[in-house]
Amino acid sequence: MPKLIRLYITHVIIGFGIAAAFVAMLLYFNVANLWHLVSTSDIGLLAVIILWWSHGIVFAGVQFGIAVMGMKEDDQTGGGGKRQLELHLPSLQQDPVLIPVPVDEDSNKPKR
Repeated sequence: MPKLIRLYITHVIIGFGIAAAFVAMLLYFNVANLWHLVSTSDIGLLAVIILWWSHGIVFAGVQFGIAVMGMKEDDQTGGGGKRQLELHLPSLQQDPVLIPVPVDEDSNKPKR
């Protein structure tokens, strides 16, 4: 099996494990009265499975993203980003010009 696939499967399993712990803590601490809702409903088990599955997808994606970003190799080829780039562009700023605007005198009176 390729290393990237093995890395993906490993971190997805870790993400779903974290999601299981998260859902267990939600139920244990009865957040938003969730334990009562699940334990008194006839489809409470399905609700817990869906809650675990949806959190598992999110946590697995985050876990794999962290793993991939952590694979960056250290680049020792210079400092980078310290050179100042000077552009000699003509100034695009112009002096303001006053433009007369005709005003109707009736528009200044308050309307009733």
